[in-house]
Formats: sequence, C-alpha cells, structure tokens
Amino acid sequence: MKNLFFWLLALSATSPTLADDPIECGRYIVEVIGACGNCHTPVGPEGPDTSKHLAGGMTFEFPGMAITVPNITPDKETGIGAWSDAEIIRAFREGVRPDGRVLGPLMPIALYREISDGDAAAIVAYLRTVPPVNNATEVSRYDFPLPDNWGPPLGVVPEPDRDDPVAYGEYLAGPLGHCVECHSPPGENGLPDHHNQLAAGGLTFPGPWGTSVSPNLTPTGLAQRSDDDIRQMITTGTRPDGSPMLPPMPFYAYANLVPEDLDAIIAYLRSLPPK
Repeated sequence: MKNLFFWLLALSATSPTLADDPIECGRYIVEVIGACGNCHTPVGPEGPDTSKHLAGGMTFEFPGMAITVPNITPDKETGIGAWSDAEIIRAFREGVRPDGRVLGPLMPIALYREISDGDAAAIVAYLRTVPPVNNATEVSRYDFPLPDNWGPPLGVVPEPDRDDPVAYGEYLAGPLGHCVECHSPPGENGLPDHHNQLAAGGLTFPGPWGTSVSPNLTPTGLAQRSDDDIRQMITTGTRPDGSPMLPPMPFYAYANLVPEDLDAIIAYLRSLPPK
C-alpha cells in the first residue's frame, strides 16, 4: 500500500457542475468524491497500478464471498466500452448488468440509486474518456443468493440542492461519496444498517495494514473534533495528534475535495442523530 495516500490526481480546484462541463463534473465524482479507483484500480507493492487505472481485478475476501472488482474502462472486450450509456447507468444505479446479472456487495447500490440523472450522465461522459485497458476479471463469488433486484426500475432522479449545505452534504456523504456505507455497522442481513445505525461506525476492514475499524461519524463520535480537525483527517489521513489513520479510507482522493464540499459534508455529519 506504499504511496497510496500520496497518489494525488491533477484535478480542478473547484467543484464542477454538469452545466460547467459534463466530463469535468464526472471526473470530480469518479476521481475525488467517489474515489472509484480505491476499489477499481489494482494495487501492488508500490501502490496503485496507474497503468491499469479503473481496470479492476482486485479480489476482496469476506466470509461467504470473494468479490472481484470489474473493469470499468471503455475497453470493448473486458470493460464497459460495448455498453450503452443507459446500460452503464443502470449497472451502477440499479445493480443490473446488460446481461441481466445482478451486482452484489461491495457496490453500494442502495446509495447509488440516489445519484441524480445529471451526475449519472456526467459519470458516463468521464468514463468514456478514460484510456481503455484490456484486463479480464473473474466473476465474484457469493455463497448466498443475491436478490432479484435492488429495487424497482428508477424514474427521474432530481439534482441535489446545492444551496442547502446539510442537504448537499447528505448527497455527498451518501450517494456520491458513500461515506455512510463504510461507516454504518451491518444489520441482521449483513448489509450496512442505514436505518438504525447510520454513520455509527464499527465496520471492520481487514487488509495488509491489519484490521481497521470505521469510526463513529455521528455527533457522538465527533464531539471532541473541531471542523478543522475533521477537514485534516478527511484530506490528509492524519489525526490532530499527528498519528496516521489506516486504509481503506481514500485520503489521496479526498485531498482534492473543494472547501465548499468539505464544509457541506461536515454540516451534514453534525446534523445526524447521535449514535
């Protein structure tokens, strides 16, 4: 995992919107707030393999499943290059591939269903510009049945209210950044319990770093942290006392979050019911 925290991408200094530039908007979502490369880019001894950016191939072992991350570059043989825009959007928002196969964990489909139509289109616009990489990946294995679907087909998903910091922070920490996915403990079904324990922490992540545990992001867990403390932790991976935090938190991507988005995320976390 060496150099993972320092693999910084050259990105815009402002948070682009669809009206500004769909591709740059998609780049910011995929490479910064969404940090898609944190799972979809293979990692070697020296850090992420940038020659296979977003080309998948890493396998995550959890009880009852071996999840191999797919190739989301526009390669037509092994990636998503032969898929239509609507098929790509359906895959990441509804969890259904063009061949009808339902995606399972770790994709946070329950959250991604709330990605707006505009942002979904921007994600596709950016992914079309990524260099295609021919990298065939294994099919994930689940020792339990996946649901037939993750919900009914989506209709129109409106754009978020960017003028309301708490509402926009909820959108950033939920659908786009899926912070609450990793920071909510599992419920009886084994999936993050967004209903009862939203952002309460406690999910464990084994890896070469040992085992990390996601902290409580509700006001209970953040009571002793100032806003500046939280900004530092999110963007640098260090606590106020200078001690390092552990993966899989993608600090290298969050280093490029614009101040307004950081402020909105913090405003939202401060508004959560204490857990």
